[in-house]
Amino acid sequence: MLSMPPKTVISTLYILVAYLTVQTSAYSANRDTLNFVNDRRGHSSRGGEGAGSPSRGCNLEFDTKATTAQCPKLTTLQAPAVVTLVTDALEFVDQRLAVVYPIIQKFKSIINSDPLGITKSWVGSDICSYKGFYCDNPPDNNSAIAVASIDFNGFQLGAPSLDGFIDQLPDIALFHANTNNFAGTISPKIANLPYLYEFDISNNQFSGPFPTAVLSMSSLTFLDIRFNLFSGVVPSQLFTQNLDALFINNNNFMQRLPDNLVFTHILLLALANNKFTGPIPRSLPKALSSLTEVLFLGNQLTGCLPYEIGYFKEAMVFDVANNQLTGPLPFSLVCLDKVEQLNFADNLFYGTVPELICELGNLVNLSLSGNYFTLIGPLCTNLMERGVLDIRNNCIPGLPFQRSLAECASFFAVPRFCPRVWTNAYIPCKFLYHNGPVSTIPEMAPTP
Repeated sequence: MLSMPPKTVISTLYILVAYLTVQTSAYSANRDTLNFVNDRRGHSSRGGEGAGSPSRGCNLEFDTKATTAQCPKLTTLQAPAVVTLVTDALEFVDQRLAVVYPIIQKFKSIINSDPLGITKSWVGSDICSYKGFYCDNPPDNNSAIAVASIDFNGFQLGAPSLDGFIDQLPDIALFHANTNNFAGTISPKIANLPYLYEFDISNNQFSGPFPTAVLSMSSLTFLDIRFNLFSGVVPSQLFTQNLDALFINNNNFMQRLPDNLVFTHILLLALANNKFTGPIPRSLPKALSSLTEVLFLGNQLTGCLPYEIGYFKEAMVFDVANNQLTGPLPFSLVCLDKVEQLNFADNLFYGTVPELICELGNLVNLSLSGNYFTLIGPLCTNLMERGVLDIRNNCIPGLPFQRSLAECASFFAVPRFCPRVWTNAYIPCKFLYHNGPVSTIPEMAPTP
């Protein structure tokens, strides 16, 4: 019997193992049913532009301000079985990680831009150490480990689509991908993510219609799709969702602002720099009375401001600049006693600047430039001298940097009229007279 040198025997064994590995298909692993019960106690703050340095788990810094976000508390739900391919050479600390490993690797294979070398860390079975991935113990099983959140903020990754990635991570609670180069449309399959409560894909290249799948996600409280290429119509149901923050600014949405809205508790809403048309609906301020920032700038809004603007009683920022709004400013703006910034620049407003507005105690910036106002009083003049009020490019005699006489005459040569003009002096948070006591806010305006 012939004997073989030990080195030859070892080499032969390696060849046989390699051959068997190639010829044998990897096993299919059905994902265990997950009962992922979240004990969320709060919500995250606004989505930031820069990348945070989140700790392991669901406590992340999404903005320049440190904000704690915890996994959401959700009802027990069965997750669909996921078929995955895992090589025998890899060992995972939890089957839930083995399930998502091939999904992550497939996504890695389509990334076409990675200037910061982020994906170099996406190697091996320790998914919780991958840059941008964060794991946590599901509340229903303190010994289990799952991918609970993803933070790609500022990574500058490029990929033609997120389909087959985010929609295949059923344990995900937070997904932040601000400032990347992701494109394509948003898969309707994201509606099957029962634990996702923060979804931020801002400052990317996504296109197509508004992702209506989010309307059926009862867990979602934070939605940020600003600075993309979405277009078409925004469903009116969006404004009645259980959202704390909604950012859809800087897209190509084109429609009239929704009317007949019911009360919503949205705190942060940005509709700026789209193509919204028509007047600001009278029902909108009441429905969105909890807003702290009202951002309608850079659209194609027309008509006069309704007195109901005074119902934005929590607003610290009110910005309707760069539209085609007209008429005199309503006295009800005095009800915005928390406001710090008021911006009416570059519209078609005219008349006298109400002295009541210039009395607002927290006001640090009031811009009325680029309109057709004809008179300001002593309080507003004082704000102008202090640099708080910008009144340039109007039609006020005796002030510098005003429009030409011919330009002002041309504007006032066209008759202008505001419907329900008698409500302009009505102050919903007080009696008609400025120094009167606070009154009950009526459902209807007073009759003339």
